[in-house]
Amino acid sequence: MGKPTGFLEFERKDRGYEKPGVRTKTYKEFLKRMPEGEVREQAARCMDCGIPFCHNGCPVNNQIPDWNNLVHRDQWKAALDNLHSTNNFPEFTGRVCPAPCEASCVLNIDENPVSIKTIECEIVDRGWDEGWIKPQQAPRGTGKRIAVVGSGPAGLACAQQLARAGHAPSVFEKSDRIGGQLRYGIPDFKMEKRHIDRRVKQMEAEGVIFRTGMYVGIDVTVQRLLDDYQVLVLAGGAEQPRDLTIPGRELDGVHFAMDFLTQQNKRVAGDDEKTSAPGGTISAEGKHVVVIGGGDTGSDCIGTSNRQGAASITQLEIMPKPPVMEDKALTWPDWPLKLRTSSSQEEGCDRDWSMITKRAIGGTGGEVRKVKALICARTEWVKGANGRTEMKEVPSSEFELKADLVLLAMGFTGPIVPGLIDQTKATLDSRGNVAANVKDYKSSSERIFACGDMRRGQSLVVWAIREGRQCARAVDEYLMGATNLPR
Repeated sequence: MGKPTGFLEFERKDRGYEKPGVRTKTYKEFLKRMPEGEVREQAARCMDCGIPFCHNGCPVNNQIPDWNNLVHRDQWKAALDNLHSTNNFPEFTGRVCPAPCEASCVLNIDENPVSIKTIECEIVDRGWDEGWIKPQQAPRGTGKRIAVVGSGPAGLACAQQLARAGHAPSVFEKSDRIGGQLRYGIPDFKMEKRHIDRRVKQMEAEGVIFRTGMYVGIDVTVQRLLDDYQVLVLAGGAEQPRDLTIPGRELDGVHFAMDFLTQQNKRVAGDDEKTSAPGGTISAEGKHVVVIGGGDTGSDCIGTSNRQGAASITQLEIMPKPPVMEDKALTWPDWPLKLRTSSSQEEGCDRDWSMITKRAIGGTGGEVRKVKALICARTEWVKGANGRTEMKEVPSSEFELKADLVLLAMGFTGPIVPGLIDQTKATLDSRGNVAANVKDYKSSSERIFACGDMRRGQSLVVWAIREGRQCARAVDEYLMGATNLPR
């Protein structure tokens, strides 16, 4: 490495945030870029590890020590080329990835990992600033046409790799804009949509065709695509939200989190309210908001509710409160279970664990159809007769929680089956995802491949990018008999 003693000389630093009082007044990104000199110092902290465990922690297998060394040596263009060799969209992962690579860093043994995510984001942001990122057109075409269903990170990565191999991919997206959950599931304050737009322009110049407003399985049949294209890639994501089946679920004011987040992203994009909220406006302004679910989607609901001017925000989690610190001897270099506080949670909310929601209560008089409160209860996790840990309600622990808006952010159960998947006649696995292995990504149906969340279930952006890239390689090998695309 360029600085073998860097980890001894420099303390860990990370990007700063705008203060909550400032950032909650806007939907713009609030991360502050780190000065170049400090980024190079942080890159110098990367150790000359015998085994770089960060490689194992990163789903796309970023060559982290290599581009850290290049950044330290002020070779930014070479660092960008190295980064792009494994990751098509590092500006996405540099903003929304939870950074399992940092959890796997050897320096994380004493809680001071290299600031990998910050360095990654700065490399690609500088690449855009300097004009280094340009379309990479294939020298010749193959004449092979591929239909990619879904324009999330898996579909985009797959399509870009196929275009660079000389094929002619067309991406079909049911929404009005490209990006999938990147566009409408992630708030702008975490990732502004200009990052997607400029990648779309790059991909169009590389030969990717984008078809928006095309709901495959409804607007166009799967058979029509199979008639027109040599291969069909399913990259539509896991969009079926987990519901809360309790009395009062039908009350006005109880919504899936993604309906709430999508509306706000459409408003930020400048859409008319009638367009962005066809089923009625969902707003947290002046309301007592309860978010059920403790993951990233729940956190995004908190940040959005704060910006809309909620009167109060409470987040409920069914699982017990995790420990403040993990047991390194048991977990490292794997992803640890420990208490984490997101930037949205820092902006203001009450959090509670080991909670279940038993029913929703409506108001009185003219507001009988509107949710006004939730009846909740505390739980404990105990060993059952079969030796497994089971959740049990704590006796006499019921209480009422004021709630004008309830957002269900309990994850996703898998892809939506009616329409698209039904028409493919593809076999599903035990969890309801399209069955396909990670070697050839083939479904049980001829000429149909599957990747991303539609294949693996709800997961991270970085996993979707990995699967999209690997699926593109499998498709290229299927069509041509051999492939030069990286795995």
